[in-house]
Amino acid sequence: MVRLKDRYLLVNIVYTDVQPGQAKGPVSDLMLYNQPTTGELRPQHLLKAIRSEVNALFGDCGSGAVDRSLQVKYLSQATSTFILRISRDHYRLVWAALSFMHKLPFKDGRPCVYRVVRVSGTIRKVEEEAVRRAKLFILAAKEEMAGKPSSGALDALLRGKDQGRGLAMVVDQDVDDLEDDDLEMEVGG
Repeated sequence: MVRLKDRYLLVNIVYTDVQPGQAKGPVSDLMLYNQPTTGELRPQHLLKAIRSEVNALFGDCGSGAVDRSLQVKYLSQATSTFILRISRDHYRLVWAALSFMHKLPFKDGRPCVYRVVRVSGTIRKVEEEAVRRAKLFILAAKEEMAGKPSSGALDALLRGKDQGRGLAMVVDQDVDDLEDDDLEMEVGG
């Protein structure tokens, strides 16, 4: 029996239409870029936009490859975060499409960047990372509001667990050859 292997992508929506210092009242600049998403955003809108972008970039072949396995497993409008499930063979197509998307997928959508912050073979690891990042975000925003010197929460939020590490690299192995539990990529800012 053949088991279908998937990848889970943790994606943050970062808004680009705000300027630093533009906050009204006591709101940190960090919170301006990571605002909650409006209630208009639905998983169906995301799927339609991603499929459309994959089709624009990779044509019918890419669209057909991604169509069957693409699924939004979780969408949090409060944290502007979502988790995608895609087959292991085609997750790079979805990642590329997300990189080229530049606004929310509905009429007059706000300009934004879709930032893939974690790729994993299990949804559990992606969920743990989402919780860890939410805690770090709250800590960094509180520090910024209090005017305290940063304790590294913002660096940890933007760079991942290891502050000196940029992109995770797998040496002497192709990512597709690894087992599900072996692959946990952290993508730095």
